[in-house]
Amino acid sequence: MSSVPYLYLIIPFAPLLGALIAGLFGTGFLGSQVSRKGAHRITIGLMIVSAVCSIIALYDVAVGGFHFDGTLYTWAVLDGVKLDIGFLIDPLTAIMLVVVTFVSLWVHLYTIGYMVDDPGYQRFFAYISLFTFSMLMLVMSNNMVQLFFGWEAVGLVSYLLIGFWYKKPTAIFANLKAFLINRVGDLGFILGIGLVFAYTGTMHYGEIFKQADQIGALTFPGTDWKLVTITCFCLFIGAMGKSAQVPLHAWLPDSMEGPTPISALIHAATMVTAGIFMVSRFSPLFELTDTVLSFIMIIGAIGAFFLGLVGVVQNDIKKVIAYSTLSQLGYMTVALGASAYPAAVFHLSTHACFKALLFLGAGSVIMGVHHNQDIRYMGGMRKYMPITWLTFLIGTLSLCGVPPFSGYFSKDHIIEAAGAANVWGAQFAYYLSLAGVFVTSLYSFRLYFLVFEGKPRFDQLPHDDAHDHGHEAEHHGPPHESPWVVTLALIMLAIPSVIQGMLEINPVLFGDYFKNVITILPSHPAMHELAHEWHGVWHYILDGFTTPAFGLVAAAFIISWYCYLINPKVPAAIERHLKLLNNILNNKYYFDWFNEQVLARGARLVGEGLWKGGDRGVIDGIINGSAKLVGAISSVVRRGQSGYIYHYAFAMIVGLMALITFFVLLHK
Repeated sequence: MSSVPYLYLIIPFAPLLGALIAGLFGTGFLGSQVSRKGAHRITIGLMIVSAVCSIIALYDVAVGGFHFDGTLYTWAVLDGVKLDIGFLIDPLTAIMLVVVTFVSLWVHLYTIGYMVDDPGYQRFFAYISLFTFSMLMLVMSNNMVQLFFGWEAVGLVSYLLIGFWYKKPTAIFANLKAFLINRVGDLGFILGIGLVFAYTGTMHYGEIFKQADQIGALTFPGTDWKLVTITCFCLFIGAMGKSAQVPLHAWLPDSMEGPTPISALIHAATMVTAGIFMVSRFSPLFELTDTVLSFIMIIGAIGAFFLGLVGVVQNDIKKVIAYSTLSQLGYMTVALGASAYPAAVFHLSTHACFKALLFLGAGSVIMGVHHNQDIRYMGGMRKYMPITWLTFLIGTLSLCGVPPFSGYFSKDHIIEAAGAANVWGAQFAYYLSLAGVFVTSLYSFRLYFLVFEGKPRFDQLPHDDAHDHGHEAEHHGPPHESPWVVTLALIMLAIPSVIQGMLEINPVLFGDYFKNVITILPSHPAMHELAHEWHGVWHYILDGFTTPAFGLVAAAFIISWYCYLINPKVPAAIERHLKLLNNILNNKYYFDWFNEQVLARGARLVGEGLWKGGDRGVIDGIINGSAKLVGAISSVVRRGQSGYIYHYAFAMIVGLMALITFFVLLHK
């Protein structure tokens, strides 16, 4: 093993140690020595260690200019090619380390209150620590082998977490759906990795990027297509699956069947951003193909607007936020297509905090109303849950991009980057992203008003409308504020949701933080245009109140306020007059129908055809036909086996005469 600093070993392996202790010795697998308290104390303690080390690594990189690229050990050598396990600590890795460990730490703490009565308590802590380890290995990798290991590991653990309540049929369906859809993306991803390796002969990032220009000059064999275009397209297919881009997005809303803490950890802050991280890491390759950048931008814009629209008609509090996640991932993808990689990573980091805050706030509400998730039967929660209310409002304002909250700084720069990009489809992406601001504000304030304002409706819930934990609706009196472990996590996530944007924007977007890490060619001027328009934090905050985006936010706020507080009959009237649109949105553009009725049934028909035609008709036909032929011959031959010696003597004489005749004729 080469000299990897112990600090970097601690960051991923501390959560792994916690997962092993809680999983092996707290679940009965190798005993039950670790109690419920022991499980959360060990895993949280080790997460604190990992988070502190991550902050130190970020300080070393950002302030000290430190850079580390080293091998932990060589896993295998194939035909002279080394497959290593190693770490890369640079500005991109460092910011991801802090995002993953910071959010994971507060999710761990929050879980104490949320899962307090769950029989799988120790198992859950083992899973979330194992997930954190997998994500850290992904972002710390310095080669494609380890990247693929982390990529698949987070997929596997998310499968376990989504189906954590394995006795719920809906949870099992959801985790299988997530697993299968991600396999589609992973097929493209591994093809992209294979193409990179085939033409560079290495798996190491640094060595690959040194050959980027050579790859850019090659064409795909047998075609006139650029090799880098095919390669980057395959890599992005992987990102589409992991980061839930259209049409590989359908798994994410269903994944809300898992416990709320993993909704925050996996589907808001970490796993779904793996695709954004991967494309940013491979920017030296993606910069060489405008075709793929255009494709990325258009896919992102479609998700940002159209998937956000579905959130407007959702009534499950977690699914509203899930469609918000899909929309915000679309914004990050738009930034990637505009070659504004720093803006994508910036929004990734701010989104991680305010979206985790919203998911955990939703979980706090769910606990407060005794496991109801239907926002139509909430209302007036502000006076019952003041801490949850205030922190949720902060997350909402940040999500909507209201100055000076952190989401404003990152989201507005993505919209500006789309307008400044010079690849095909940029204007389409710009206007769709701008329209997405209105949609985001509409579903966000709809959710806020229905949950926290107005008259309480929690006593009107039918008994079959509660989802979380598999409980039926329980009416145990008025709502109540959550335990301190929950509210502390909310407060600690609310703080960066307010100030993170102001603190990060100068170094991340307009400083040299990503210098020599992210490649942006001069032909892609979006970041240059953003820098030209930048005049400081306070100037940008004041300008924010005069932008078209803020006008759209304000308009959606007023519409939501009127429709859901002043005149609640309006939404029902709109629904009656727009039945077709409402049906399309409620059926999620029929993606689920297409997947289940066309793809799944088509696959079953193909499988049945192969089984009946190929297996039974051809293979079984040949085998059974051979057996029948042997049986027929045997039945004829058996007739000659009479048991009489004179029959056998006669057969011998006839045979001898036939042989003599044959040889005589042969010699003539």
